[in-house]
Amino acid sequence: MKIIAGTYKGRNFYMPEGIRPTQNLVRKALFDLLGEDLPGAAFLDLFAGSGAVGLEAVSRGAGKVTFVERSERFCEIIRENLDLLEVPLLGEDRRQVYELIESDGFAAVKGFARQGRRFDIVFADPPYEVGLAKKILKTLGAYDIVSPNCVVVIQHEKREILPEIQGNLLRSGQRKYGSTVLSIYKSSLFEILNG
Repeated sequence: MKIIAGTYKGRNFYMPEGIRPTQNLVRKALFDLLGEDLPGAAFLDLFAGSGAVGLEAVSRGAGKVTFVERSERFCEIIRENLDLLEVPLLGEDRRQVYELIESDGFAAVKGFARQGRRFDIVFADPPYEVGLAKKILKTLGAYDIVSPNCVVVIQHEKREILPEIQGNLLRSGQRKYGSTVLSIYKSSLFEILNG
């Protein structure tokens, strides 16, 4: 797989076996949706897998990218990919940082809420098992980790229908790519302030 755009455009990264990667078409569509909002943004990649989406965010100038992945083997792949691209680790470079957390996505969201952490962009690509996309959306809606102008994107199978409203998150759109759907949510506070 290759980075699509930004600082590391065209660079290869490892894709482990036994993983369903976010395909190039969907990755490109995701970042087309996000537009120019990445520079300096705090980006959360939940259920990171190989780290493909977070690596793309790093390449496109996100200020800090947090990868969350529970599989020890996949975390090692993400580390190898970050080393391969020579991305600076937290504290090594004020310009751009990343952190990798080996944890279940649901537990990580609850931990971030306890720490008072906020994110500008949240991308979640849980395994395509019935109910996991809805469950992570519910968790994100219940725990206060999104900034007022946050964008939350859930990647899920088209058979799984997500609600229009979940907690303080309002769905602003959906994009379909074969059997894959990107559901885009924004904070209701953002909608009220800009409505």
